[in-house]
Order: sequence, then C-alpha cells, then structure tokens
Amino acid sequence: MSCLVTQKQNVVNKLVNCDQNLVNHYLDILWQSDFLVESFSRFPNWLVDIHNNPPSPTDYQNYATWLKQLITTVSSEEQLMSVLRQFRRKMLVLINWSQIRRTSSTEETLKQLSTLAEVIIIAARDWLYQLSCKEWGTPCDHEGHPQPLIILGMGKLGGGELNFSSDIDLIFTYPQHGMTIGGRRELDNSIFFTRLGQRLIKALDQITQDGFVYRVDMRLRPLGEGGPLVISFSSMEDYYQEQGRDWERYAMVKAKVLGVQQEPYAQELYKMLKPFIYRRYIDFSVLQSLRNMKGMIEREVRRRGLKNNIKLGAGGIREIEFIVQVFQLIRGGRVVALQTRSLLDALKVIEHERLLTTDEVNTLQHNYLFLRRCENLLQAINDEQTQTLPDDDLNQTRIAIGMGFTNWSDFEQELTERLSANRIIFNDLIGSDENEHSQNVKSLKFNELWDIDLEAEDIKTVLPNLANDEAYNALYQLIVQFRKDIGKRTIGVRGRDILDQLMPNVFALVCQDSKWLTILPRILQILVNIVSRTTYLELLVEYPNALKQLIRLCAASPMISDQLMRYPILLDELIDLNSLYQTVALNEYKSELYQYLLRVPTDDEEQQLEALRQFKQMQLLHIAAADVEQVLPTMKVSDHLTYLAEAMLDFVVQIAWNQMIQRYGRPDYLQDDNQKGLLVVGYGKLGGLELGYGSDLDLVFLHDCPAESMTTGSKIIDSRQFYLRLVQRIIYLFNIRTNSGILYEVDVRLRPQGDAGLLACTLSAFADYQNNDAWTWEHQALVRTRVVYGEAQLKAKFDSIRHQVLTKKREQQKLKDDVRKMREKMRAHLSQPDGKFNIKVDEGGIGDIEFISQYLVLNYAFTQPKMTKWSDNVRILALAAQLGIMPEDEAEKLTQIYIMMRNEIHRLSLQLLSANVVEEEFQQQREYVNNSWKKWLI
Repeated sequence: MSCLVTQKQNVVNKLVNCDQNLVNHYLDILWQSDFLVESFSRFPNWLVDIHNNPPSPTDYQNYATWLKQLITTVSSEEQLMSVLRQFRRKMLVLINWSQIRRTSSTEETLKQLSTLAEVIIIAARDWLYQLSCKEWGTPCDHEGHPQPLIILGMGKLGGGELNFSSDIDLIFTYPQHGMTIGGRRELDNSIFFTRLGQRLIKALDQITQDGFVYRVDMRLRPLGEGGPLVISFSSMEDYYQEQGRDWERYAMVKAKVLGVQQEPYAQELYKMLKPFIYRRYIDFSVLQSLRNMKGMIEREVRRRGLKNNIKLGAGGIREIEFIVQVFQLIRGGRVVALQTRSLLDALKVIEHERLLTTDEVNTLQHNYLFLRRCENLLQAINDEQTQTLPDDDLNQTRIAIGMGFTNWSDFEQELTERLSANRIIFNDLIGSDENEHSQNVKSLKFNELWDIDLEAEDIKTVLPNLANDEAYNALYQLIVQFRKDIGKRTIGVRGRDILDQLMPNVFALVCQDSKWLTILPRILQILVNIVSRTTYLELLVEYPNALKQLIRLCAASPMISDQLMRYPILLDELIDLNSLYQTVALNEYKSELYQYLLRVPTDDEEQQLEALRQFKQMQLLHIAAADVEQVLPTMKVSDHLTYLAEAMLDFVVQIAWNQMIQRYGRPDYLQDDNQKGLLVVGYGKLGGLELGYGSDLDLVFLHDCPAESMTTGSKIIDSRQFYLRLVQRIIYLFNIRTNSGILYEVDVRLRPQGDAGLLACTLSAFADYQNNDAWTWEHQALVRTRVVYGEAQLKAKFDSIRHQVLTKKREQQKLKDDVRKMREKMRAHLSQPDGKFNIKVDEGGIGDIEFISQYLVLNYAFTQPKMTKWSDNVRILALAAQLGIMPEDEAEKLTQIYIMMRNEIHRLSLQLLSANVVEEEFQQQREYVNNSWKKWLI
C-alpha cells in the first residue's frame, strides 16, 4: 500500500490552495480520484461547499433549477458554453463524492448522471432556440404553429443509465415542414433546425479552456453521417418503415424524448416509432440477427485486442444489456411491460414472465450493478471514458477499495466469477458456438504428419493411397518448407500449442481431397501469414466450420485465398456458415456501411479509412463466396460490386466534404445546408453496371458553381477552387494505402480535355465540350455513363446534356470510320501476338460487341431518342431490337455471346488468370460477332 501513502501526500501537495483541515479530513476520499483533486485545485471553495452541504441522493431533482439560475445571466454563446462546462464539472464532483462515500447507491448514481445530461442538453437547446429565432425567425408549420427541435436520447442516456464519462448518442428531429416567420428572410425549417443542431453540438462538444460538456455522437440517426443532421417526423417514419435495420430496432429500444415526456409532440413520436421497434407478434425471426450481433461483439473484442474490458469482454456489461434486449425485441410486442428503456425494470418483467429463472435474474441484476459501479469508479478517476481495468498498482488499489475489497486479487477473483456467471446465461440464451478443442478420431492419424521428425516414408503410412512417389515427395516438401517458413516468424508458447492442435485438422481435411496439391499450398501460405497472430489460429481451432469453409474457398479460387492471406481479418467472416454465402441486398450497402462505421470515431480519419477498406474486403469475400458457389450469376455479381462501389463513393465524398467545409466553409451559392452541388458521373464498367473484382473506377466530377461564388468559412477561397480541392481530396481518400490496401484505383482521364482538363468542371463547360470539341470515341464513352452520386436536380441536368449529345444527327459513314479506327487502334495497342485469343480485345471478342452497341446508340438516337436510356450493353441491344433497329434474333445472339464471354472472363479472374484463352475457344461465337461487325461497321 506504499502507493496509497504516496498518493495521499501528492493530494496534500496539490491542494495547497484549499482549507488544509478539510483536505486532511477528507483525504481518504480525495486520494481515490484525480478528477476530484484537479477540480478542487481549480475551485477551492467547492470543497468548503461540500463540507457545509454534503451531496444528497435526491440532488438530481434540483439540477434544472440550479442551472436555470445560472443561465439567466448568460448573454452570449461563449458565456453559455462556460456556464455549462463549469456546472457539469461541479455536479460530477458532487456525484463522484457521493459515489465514493456510498451515500448514493449505484442506481441513484446512474439516475443522477442521466438527469444531469438531460437537464444540460435541454437547457442549452432552449437557450439556443431562442437565440436562433431572434436571428432567423421562428420555424412554423404551414398553419403558422411554432415547431420545436425534438431530441432523442439514445443508448444509456435514453435508458437513464449514463456512466460517469460517457458520450451521448442523440437524434434530432422536428414535427412538420414549413418556413421561418419573423426573420430577415424566410428559411426552410430543415435549414433552421440543421443550424440549430450544429450550434447545440458545438455548445456541448467543443473543447474550451473549461473543457467540454459531452462528446456528442450523431451517427445513430437515419443514414448515419451520410444523412441529414435533422430530419422531420414524416421522413423519419418513412426511413424506419422502408429501410430500418435490426440494429436500429435494437438502438431504438432505449430511445427517449428528452425533456417533458407528456408533450403532444413527444407522444406523437413515440407512437410513430413503436411499430418499428416492437412487433405485434412474438418475433422469433429476430433470433438469427441477434446471433449475428453476438458474433459481431466477439469479433469486435478480438479485432481490437481488448483485454480486461468490463463492457465488451465475455460476460461484461454489453452481454447483460444484450440478454435483456433479446427479450424486449422478441416479446415486447406482446408483453407491453417489456417496452421500457430501463434495463433493471425490464429484468423484473423478465422474471415476472418467467422468461428467466429468479436466480438468473438476481445474478444479472447484482452483477450489472457491480459492473456499473466498477465502470463509474474507473471513469471518475480522471473523467475519462474507459472500461478497461488498470494495470498499475495505484489505480488497482483505488478500484479494489472503491468496490469494497481490501486488495486487487480478491476483487479480481470476484469479478471473474461474476463475468463467468453472466457468460453462461448469455450462451444459454443465444446458443454458444460449438467448440471442438479435442481432435476427432478421423484426424488423430494425421498427428504424424506434424511430427517434427517427419520423414518422406512416414507419409505413406498415413496416406497409403496417394498416386505415386512424386506425390509423397511433393507433400513432404510442402510440410518441410512450411516448418521453415514459420520458423522465421515470432510464435509464442501459446501459439505453438494452438498450431499443434490445428495442423492435424488441416491435413485431415485437405489431404483426402483429390485437389490437395492445389489446396494445401494456398492454405499453408495463409497460415504462414497469420501464425504470429494466435487469435486467428484459435479461431480456426475453436470453429471447425470456419476451417472447413477456408479450405472450401481456397479450393474454389486462388483469388479468394489470396484475399484471405492479405487480409486475415476476413477469417472472422467464415464463422457463420449461413451468412458467409449471403450478400447484402443491393439497396442496403450504404446502410450496412454506415452501421459498420458506427464503431469508428468520427474525428479519426485513419480509422475511418481503414474501416472503409475492411468493409469493402468483407463484402468482396461474401460476393466471391456466393459467386464460386453459384449462388449469384455473373450479372448479379457485377450488380453487387457496382452497388458496393457506390456505397464507398457516397461515404468518401461525405468525409471529403466534411473536411473541406471545416477548413473553408461552404460555397455561398448553395441554398440548402444539405446540398453539396457536386455530381459524380460513372464511366465504363461502373457506368454500365459491369464492375469486376479488380475494376478501377472511371469517374468524372461536375458541378454547377457560378463563377462569382466564394466560400463562407474563415479561410475564404473561390468556390470553383473549393470543388477542385474537394475532388483532389476524394481521389486521395480512394487511393491512399492503409493496412487493408487502397479502396479503389480512380481514373479521371475521361474528363473533358483528359489529363489537361480541370478535375472538376461545370455542367455548362461539360456540355460545351461534348457539343463542340469531343471526339467520337468520347461520345462512345458517354454512352456508358450514368450519375453515381449527386442531387436529383443536378442529375436531371446531366441526363439532359447526355441525351442531347447522344441524339445529335451524325454522318453515318464518318461515324462508322471513327468507331472502326478506334477499335483497330485499341487492338494494335492491347492485342498480343501469342497465338491465343484475348476475349476482351481480339477480333470477335467482347470489345467488338460493346462497340457495336455504342455505334447503334450514336447512329440511331437522332431518330430513336429512347436509345439513350440505358448505359449497359445488354439493355442497349434489347432496346435496339425492340425499336426495330437490329433484328431480334441478332440482338439475342449477341447478348448471349456477350454474357457467355463475360462469364468466362469472370471465371478466369477468380482463378487469377488473364482473359487469354486457346485459339480454338469461342470459334463459332467469334465468327458470328465478326459477321455482325462487318454488317454494321464496314
């Protein structure tokens, strides 16, 4: 306990400005929290106040009155921020004091912390609302009724269970659309509330000399960071009805309208959200989602290397919350009493309904309060958000004594027992994954293959049926080389033990496969890459199905095995056999991405970029797995790859935009805070919805910014320069290499003037170039374009330009000559005289079909404007037949050949092979395409 003596002396030394009699009197409290000492050092009178008026468990009832008295004198936002920060600090001092002295129970502490946050948020909102109304007018609905900003408190704030140093998760909404009344000019309600929301976040979140009030997290709102900051009731209802996901149901269980609960608008919002959160029937369909969420928790702990984390670790706070919300989501529609935000209240209902035994409920209740007190004590040491147990003597002593133990060892033993009890209930409820730590009988004989003294002859004993001596020698050399390779890696004792368990299982599964000589090198290369990371070896031992799927995928495709080798984090995706071969619905990639990114701090660009790439690699694995198992046809694979790329683009633009407006402000010509004025046009395979696994993104960036526009920030620049820098930033975010590689190669050479042109040009300049300066090949490229990001108004302008350019009357023979010359130029540049047929570029190949479809659009759109409708070859050919331009049987045959060749290119890419095939391949198809080429272009 020498650290205790030293710390007490440190406290005395730091509090020289305080009443020394009081310091010595309360030394047994003060040494337990640096936050208390630092606060009393800054505000010595607070110690006197506490001595004269000790904190009471019911103080939270006075928070609103106390803060209101302080705010009445506030006349500026800066003053408001100072008052809020000092008030929060003083109240936390009182709460911590009471917590350490045990004059408040853990439940009372949670109530105090939650009430404090709610009071501060509402007071700040109301003060800023009045200020905003003075400056911009009062937001009203179409009948002139004033509209309030409604704030949903999510998570622990909504549940009244906030911890000592917690983020606050909020969602902003307002009842009705309309305009402001009484301001210098009318503002749409959405603009007013967005600005008000930004002001409120700044008032709470910004760090000043007094610190901050709360870290504000807005990522739980519809569409996450990509969605508007504030959303109307009707838009919110539409979103949750049409796009709401299971994880959002999970989050909404805790949602609370902050402020007066009985206000009509609050009741209207609750009524609107209830059908989304709680189903009217017993909803067992949610069980699989809950199992997946359980797996996400475990993978998160494993990925982040979390140890001694009382929130996210096995049996921790998160698992108790999960247990309770399982019953709320499944049965809350029928058992109305389960529709409560309070975990402890829900536990009582669970006991009453006999969903868990009384012993189980008591265990969870007592352990939850034990862990929550531990969490609050941890965070109150220095007002830091942490759930990780300390590893230094002083803080371990603080926690042990604060939890009622005389030493750390006794506390740790008690904690372990409680966590284990929680984990048992958790696994019983959701279903624990089958762990097979002991080898089955079939793999026992393969132990000999992993013997350190293995000889080539020994293999014949284990595998007597291999083809010949050459096969035995090949297997022997593979094993010997693998041992040499892992000998160069750092492997701990635990890692070697796990490897010794794993290798016989690998040999048992691989060596009895007829393709073992193909599969084993791929598997061994992956193992070499992960052998220093015991976590992944353990995963393959503890989840036999994951090992089986790894072998299955490696057997199917070297591209997939290469992906798994380079990104071992993907091994987590192999655990759930049901989800491995399932892909996200096309229209849900953005939603899934924003959900995945909720775990990443919004101000950490490096983590965001890494998470983006991880998400992409995970989705690519699911798509490829479904592909090799023939769950998805090639056309659908391209659809998924295309929609995935668009989701990535959406978020990258959002990141870049946020960074740019933080530095320069917004272009002043934009009328709506939700507008960006940027249009991204996809060319080539992205434009034609034909992306492959390794495809680049061909992009052109456009805007409609007027020449005289400037930005609104403290660092003002020309708005067109703003868009240029925005595009540079977007390209940088795509191309920068992290541990998970680059996101996509971005090619912008198809913009007007190519490499010599501006990275971002106006729509009018684009139209002028296309009409007056573009080459025929550029109009061919325009055929395969579509807008992949941008506001509807800008999209309509681009579509109009594209339609106008493509429907221009062209001289037929010149068009034929231009298209044919470009095709010949491409063949001369790309074709290889190697005696093989390149499906993409050689005569009769897929490129010829693409050029025929582009020619049909450019030649016939003048008389048949509908020909400009589509950007993909299949639908262009179908439209040509429908409009009588091309015979139906010819269009169908070309389409059939096109899809057949695409399928082959696709199959070859999964095998990491080029598009070159033997000369004899596709002879009949090539002849047909050549005849069609001659018919249309000669």
